[in-house]
Amino acid sequence: MTKAFKIAGAYIGVIVGAGFASGQEILQFFTSFGWISVVGTCIATVLFAFLGMQLLQIGSRIGADSHKNVIYLICGKWIGLFVDALITFFLFGVAAVMIAGSGAIFEQQFGIGALYGSLIMAGVTAVTLCFNLQKIISVISLITPFLFIMIFIVFIYSILQYKGDFSEIMQLGKSGQTAASHWMTGAVLYVSYNIAAGAAILALIGGAEKNEKTAGIGGLFGGLGLGLLILLINVIMLLDFGAIQEADMPIVHIANEISPIAGYLMSIVLLAMIYNTSVGMIYAFAARVVPSGGKSFTPVVIISAAAAFLASFVGFVKLVGTLYPLVGYLGLILMVSIIFVWFKFKQAIKHEIHISS
Repeated sequence: MTKAFKIAGAYIGVIVGAGFASGQEILQFFTSFGWISVVGTCIATVLFAFLGMQLLQIGSRIGADSHKNVIYLICGKWIGLFVDALITFFLFGVAAVMIAGSGAIFEQQFGIGALYGSLIMAGVTAVTLCFNLQKIISVISLITPFLFIMIFIVFIYSILQYKGDFSEIMQLGKSGQTAASHWMTGAVLYVSYNIAAGAAILALIGGAEKNEKTAGIGGLFGGLGLGLLILLINVIMLLDFGAIQEADMPIVHIANEISPIAGYLMSIVLLAMIYNTSVGMIYAFAARVVPSGGKSFTPVVIISAAAAFLASFVGFVKLVGTLYPLVGYLGLILMVSIIFVWFKFKQAIKHEIHISS
């Protein structure tokens, strides 16, 4: 169970930075649809638990040291070729989003120019990747509990400080910038782009765990934890919907309403989660380009981090609004393939049981 919780923490840590650490992502995919977004969070929870469990188990089953073998197993040769190239490209893209996001936090909360904040994140990411994968997993999973604590504190504060009538929340409909045309589409695309972005590092985390059952339990717990975080953040923003629509980092904005200290603590935790995802994305990208144990791995990591830093100049909010929906639509291929492989595997087990009986 200790290993399962460590895997769950790493799963959450990798996905959180890409998916909802800032609140901007949940605002566009969930909260902007109004109260019905709560139903969307339930759908997302089920999908995260199921898909994460399958990816981690497959990675463990084949001892994956790159996402390539896992993707080809799930999608087949020809579709796998396309999905492999797609995921490799978006690993780099999500890393650029993370580095841009760190710059936004440094600028909004600490008054440090976004350029310098992004440069710091790119540099720390490159340095971290000089260590082995097991140490990276340990670091990523270690930070996750602090995010739960901070989000829960902000959630309690938002409930206690809410001055309006809860019926007003029930009347909220689609408004502001949304990343999809329908709330259910938004929920599915949200999971889709996160799984597409996180599939590579999840396969590697699964490959590092020899016990397939342990990997699967870690995926289940991780998915449920992600669902809880989505729900809490979504409710927090529904309670303060009018004030957070113009903020690059809505969760930091709400934490600052509690106190400047809470704002700083939340910023530090979010930077840590963004760091987690940045490390995971660059590692998986570099491991796909060259063997992770080879001499050329470190130079590829440094070049990748530098290129992601340059790509981050596009801007955080713009990257989220354009790159993420695209990843989501294309990631649907991966989701459908995982479900198909799971169904095929179940049918094979039933066939074996029937023959043996």
